[in-house]
Amino acid sequence: MRLGVIDVGSNTVHLLVVDAHPGASPNPYHSQRSVLRLMRYLDADGAIVEEGVRLITSAIAESVRIAHEIGVDDLICTATSAIREAANGEEVLARIARETGVSLHVLSGEDEARITMLAVRRWLGWSAGEVLLFDIGGGSFEIAQGADEYPDVQVSLPLGAGRTTINYLAEDPPTREAVSALRLHARTEFTRVREELFLDRPKPKRVVGTSKTIRSLARLIGGPPDPENGDLAPLHYAGLREWEPTLRDMPSNVREYLPGITPERGYQIMAGAIVLRTAMKVFDVSTLTISPWALREGIVLRYIDALDGRGAEPVSADDFRSALTANGNGATARR
Repeated sequence: MRLGVIDVGSNTVHLLVVDAHPGASPNPYHSQRSVLRLMRYLDADGAIVEEGVRLITSAIAESVRIAHEIGVDDLICTATSAIREAANGEEVLARIARETGVSLHVLSGEDEARITMLAVRRWLGWSAGEVLLFDIGGGSFEIAQGADEYPDVQVSLPLGAGRTTINYLAEDPPTREAVSALRLHARTEFTRVREELFLDRPKPKRVVGTSKTIRSLARLIGGPPDPENGDLAPLHYAGLREWEPTLRDMPSNVREYLPGITPERGYQIMAGAIVLRTAMKVFDVSTLTISPWALREGIVLRYIDALDGRGAEPVSADDFRSALTANGNGATARR
């Protein structure tokens, strides 16, 4: 069947269309992004302002139109931290439903971590063993660990690349003092959750990074994918440390011309680098394996799992919502 996923994140509304059926890897058919940078459309109370709501609604409507033109058999629509944490999130959801006919399923930070772990596990295979996962979004930073398809422990922190750029690195390029303040805040948060949740976990066999921010940094520092097998270059702590001063001294409109850095990431890649390097330092990680599969692929895999045994019959909305939030019994924390 042909399946569409509309993911409303902090930076983009992303439409992914895949051909999928039980027992097979999802085969990408179409992908497109509408760049929003929703963190820039929050007022002092944390509500999404009218311009931001219009941008979201318009991008979703366009994604729905294209999905219908392609001819998807089912369309899954989810939202993450930008709408989840907005002061007027419920009003925004109601307006989107009214104007586009789309009922967004809002994922918690723990849902994001769990579903992304599923995608990473399916990509790497069982031989990867105990996996520690870092996932940087625009609004939140998820960490998860476990030896199975779903993590034994997961946490979602408000340390996304877009959020920390706006809250700490408002000047472009940022000052050294601002960089130091962000690093101190991130170190405090990562140290807290490591001691509260991860201290008793076994040493991971593989530490994995996923999300566009981490993939962009890996492309910049580690180089292009392997030309023979397509594997993404790993990201080394030493390389990230060496590149950070260069990124700090560049304005965002220069960073976007660096290898692997797209225009929508140029303004927030510095914050992403600071937060990621701090997480690697606190968790004593020297190298990240980069997974091309992340949240959207995990959503597709959950749908395929729910579809198994149904033949060509689509999964009901209620059944799929249950599937997305199932198997979430690991230890969690949220700030």
